[in-house]
Amino acid sequence: MYLSRSLSLSVFLSLSLSVLLSLHPGLPHPFAITVFEDSLYWTDWHTKSINSANKFTGKNQEIIRNKLHFPMEIHTLHPQRQPAGGRNRCGTNNGGCSHLCLPGNKTYTCNCPTGFKKVDQHNCALSLDKFLLFARRTDIRQVSFDTEDMPDDVIPLANVRNAVALDWHAEEGFIYWTDVTTDSINRAQWDGSRQEVVVDTSLESPAGLAIDWVTNKLYWTDAGTDRIEVSNADGSMRTILIWDNLDRPRDIVVDPIGGYMYWTDWGVSPKIEQAGMYASSRIVIISSNLTWPNGLAIDYQTQRLYWTDAGMKTIEFGNFDGSDRQVLISSQLLQPFGLTLHEEKLYWTDWQSRSIQSSNKMTVGNIYQIYIALSPTSVPHSLVQSPCAVNNGGCSHLCLLAPPPKGSSCTCPTGINLQLDGKTCAHGNIATMSYYYTTSTHCTTTHGRLDGMCVHMLYWSDSTLKKVSRANINGTAHEDIIATGLITTDGLAVDAVCRKIYWTDTGTNRIEVANLDGSMRKVLIWQNLERWGKELEFGCQSIKTYWGEHAKLERSAMDGLDRLVLISNNLGWPNGLAIDSAGSQLLWADAHTERIEAADLNGLNRRTLVSPVQHPYGLTLLGPHIYWTDWQSRSIQRADKTTGANTITLRSNLPGLMDIQAVDREKPLGFNKCGRRNGGCSHMCLPCPNGTSCACPTGILLKGDARSCDDSPETYLLFSNRVSVRRISLDTNDHTDVHVPVPELHNVISLDYDSVDGKLYYTDVSLDVIRRANLDGTGMETVISQGLKTTDGLAVDWVTRNMYWTDTGRNTIEVARLDGTSRKVLVNNSLDEPRAIAVFPSKGYLFWTDWGHIAKIERAHLDGSDRKVLINTDLGWPNGLTLDYDTRRSSGWMLTCSDLNGKLRQILVSPVSHPFALTQQDRWIYWTDWQTKSIQRVDKHTGRSKETVLANVEGLMDIIVVSAQRQSGTNHCGVNNGGCSHLCFAKTNSFVCACPDDPDSRLCSTMFSGFVPTSPDRETTSTAAPNKIPKAPTDPQQGPPLIKYSFARVTQLTLVLSSFSFLLPQGDWDSGYTKEKIRIVEGVCLLSNEELYWEDLKQLKPSRSGLHKCMHTDTVSLQASSASLDDGETEQLLQEETSECSSINTLTPTIITPQRHPQHSLTPAGPPTERQLSMGEQGNISDICFTLYTFSS
Repeated sequence: MYLSRSLSLSVFLSLSLSVLLSLHPGLPHPFAITVFEDSLYWTDWHTKSINSANKFTGKNQEIIRNKLHFPMEIHTLHPQRQPAGGRNRCGTNNGGCSHLCLPGNKTYTCNCPTGFKKVDQHNCALSLDKFLLFARRTDIRQVSFDTEDMPDDVIPLANVRNAVALDWHAEEGFIYWTDVTTDSINRAQWDGSRQEVVVDTSLESPAGLAIDWVTNKLYWTDAGTDRIEVSNADGSMRTILIWDNLDRPRDIVVDPIGGYMYWTDWGVSPKIEQAGMYASSRIVIISSNLTWPNGLAIDYQTQRLYWTDAGMKTIEFGNFDGSDRQVLISSQLLQPFGLTLHEEKLYWTDWQSRSIQSSNKMTVGNIYQIYIALSPTSVPHSLVQSPCAVNNGGCSHLCLLAPPPKGSSCTCPTGINLQLDGKTCAHGNIATMSYYYTTSTHCTTTHGRLDGMCVHMLYWSDSTLKKVSRANINGTAHEDIIATGLITTDGLAVDAVCRKIYWTDTGTNRIEVANLDGSMRKVLIWQNLERWGKELEFGCQSIKTYWGEHAKLERSAMDGLDRLVLISNNLGWPNGLAIDSAGSQLLWADAHTERIEAADLNGLNRRTLVSPVQHPYGLTLLGPHIYWTDWQSRSIQRADKTTGANTITLRSNLPGLMDIQAVDREKPLGFNKCGRRNGGCSHMCLPCPNGTSCACPTGILLKGDARSCDDSPETYLLFSNRVSVRRISLDTNDHTDVHVPVPELHNVISLDYDSVDGKLYYTDVSLDVIRRANLDGTGMETVISQGLKTTDGLAVDWVTRNMYWTDTGRNTIEVARLDGTSRKVLVNNSLDEPRAIAVFPSKGYLFWTDWGHIAKIERAHLDGSDRKVLINTDLGWPNGLTLDYDTRRSSGWMLTCSDLNGKLRQILVSPVSHPFALTQQDRWIYWTDWQTKSIQRVDKHTGRSKETVLANVEGLMDIIVVSAQRQSGTNHCGVNNGGCSHLCFAKTNSFVCACPDDPDSRLCSTMFSGFVPTSPDRETTSTAAPNKIPKAPTDPQQGPPLIKYSFARVTQLTLVLSSFSFLLPQGDWDSGYTKEKIRIVEGVCLLSNEELYWEDLKQLKPSRSGLHKCMHTDTVSLQASSASLDDGETEQLLQEETSECSSINTLTPTIITPQRHPQHSLTPAGPPTERQLSMGEQGNISDICFTLYTFSS
């Protein structure tokens, strides 16, 4: 055996200890050790290494690995380390042991789990009889009194963060504990099983916990909310027992025998109180000579109450009524906290000494230090008779014990009233108030009918989480309905009739509306807004309060129109806002003037109701009263809504109070036309004074019928800010950003859009991927997932269906098909941090910026050829780049523009803070700016009319325009990928086929790469091709003749022609041919020495194999035809495999070299026009075949 504390202490068989000590008198800090064959291996903390040496002599010491961060345990994994053949001394039945069987040298021994005692030689007790429970914040342990060594054992629990209070339910076998970090009450079986959260809402600092084991109730104190609450043991039927005159309540204990509960309070006036277990008969029993009264314990035998005081450093006791008070221990205590009692001993925890100590409960004797923490309370259950045991005491909900003679009392969950029979709770609260006392939350409530079912929902905004959420009144069905585009949502209002929610946002300076589920979101008001406090809807009108330099109260229709200032004088901070529909009056609370005022709904007859009020915030009405929250007094107050008289405090000691809302379920909802069939609107129906108004979501225009909307804007901006992609419509004037719900965004840099498939493409440099998705967030897929480092630029060729990107980390420019296939590196030399990239598909150009050591802007063809530096002077960090496809200019860097050749350079805007990306639409150039955190625009012609489109956006990155006009035009690769098998790159008057860097399963060919000549007097267009193909020029002195050929493919029953010129290989040319033509349809070659025209396609018999295949006929009757093939005929034609050749002269072709012939013109054409050629005209067909690859459509 080897000992790993020090290698010099290792012993192996007959090797003496002195030998190793003499060979290695000291090692820096050996930690773990293992052995294999003739070597020892150990870890060393000091040298941070793994070392080895001979296991017999200690020589041949060497370092196996070094530079390790605190190497710990080490083991050798090999079958030799666990040799077979050993005898299992425990046998096949675990030696007859109930738990552990441990083998010895000759026999075995039965052992028990930690703390469990043996009942005989083979069996252990099934449970602990006597034990202490204690919490060490991050774990909960038990100390067994069943064995002499009193060991402690960790209970296997998950996610214990900061456990404080503990209790134990002996009959159910559950341990209960509070966690003041997770603000929850939890329970689990003593072995760690069945762990669950019992209560985890509306808790702030639950520091005390007590189990009523008789009625299975759970009591707790909360020093954060200053409340004492109770629930069933599983957390159900929760209700508040005591909430007033509490100031930091700490520990709590219950006496189910007497029906009382006791708690300590160490607030400003420390005390110990007693009350019935349903909160009756509350009295203070100890209030003098207390500082920090902490733990409590009940001695049921002597009817005494014990407590610790961390400030007085004492342990005291007295009778249950506080009489006969005595100090038990007044010395040797540092900071006592928890307290419990068992038989004749007290046990307590001490925070300062970090220990559990004990002493006799009657007299001061020796104080023994044990461990740390708390323990259970045990009373023989047979001695307690509960009046709640039979039929729950007759209660419909909660039955709580009470002092004699009553014995028990029925109560209801929070917010539900007990009916007159004193036993039954109402089915629901008729009139309620909801208030929030977190520092960033505002709430409102609504009720109504949905799908024939009555719904009662609570809506609230959280400015810390930047969300609007909702839940049922009981806390279930919680969901976030608005989770994007919010900054500081100060006001919230619900239209329960039209099922709309309105809110104000001081961060975005907007008033918005949406359906109650958050859909159909629309900006109503965004102009001439300062800082506002509240918004409240009433009938067909919406009323807002504003406070800032010019505080005011405004009113508008609920569709945002007909704005009217009601009150603008003698206002400071108008916060709360409420409408008394019965009295037709508007009420508001002003924290600056310290008044609650009222006026009629037109702003007239203004009067003061309550003054002074310290700092009112939320305001609501219920019945004849107004209710408001006050920040300074930390209270909820009430007064008469008509006179302001009879002001009383309903709740106090509520720090951070915010909004308050009252709900009267008996109040009728009312009706308007939007409540029936959505008012006939396709999207949103908003009430207005004259009836209803149909509206569209933000950025979408209402159609001419004034009722329906499109699904998306026609023209809009898309921009990224690392963790989101957003849209700004250019169809409307509000320029509101709308989040595009693309999932899993981590660090989005570059964007582009494909208008053909409606896909958004983007790069994420945290994940090193290129992805695409639909704009509704669906269909997200990764198209490039490997070989990326920092993809800063991305451009989609919407014509050829390729995408290009720059990789700053790898200094490359690459291309692939839009699905990520056929990937190819185009440029990888003379690049130093390439950034933005743009394509001009109809011109066949590729542009990019490079802001490396020598900043420049370059251009190349789409295949990377003909590379040219356009601009390399007066550049710093050329970031954004965009193309104006109308004027054929490029713009970028410091908002400078030039033509596509880098000439006519013009500075549009300078200086610009820190522009990053830019784009262009109509007369505007748009760009993102890192320093100003904004999107701005300027006139592209003059550089004037600079505007801020959107402000206060962190992490702005790329920006693009999505418009049908933006992605127009075509090129020679636009149809069937130019006939290329993989990649097709259009050039100005030609195109080339290319193969990917990594071959795939498809055969790749660049055969149809070539030059497509244009007419000398016009650019290539989509006009019809001439019926007659020009002859190839011949000159015997210049070598082989040029063989002009055309290939055709059937694409959607349209015959598409392209013209190419090739040299016939030397030696295979017959000088007798002067008018040669090669015609190819899906691999069919046709050679004629006459000037032929396209005949009826039905007469051709193609071969699909593409190798040494030809067709031969003696004569061909020529007749132009406009007839097209139906689907069946086309399929038959393309599948036919026959080849009619009277003779085959197979040539061995060499590489065919493409030659450019700009003097000839052949453009893509549809079916030939119908005209009659010379009837009976015949041509002799010569026999010739080439080795051709078939390119199918």
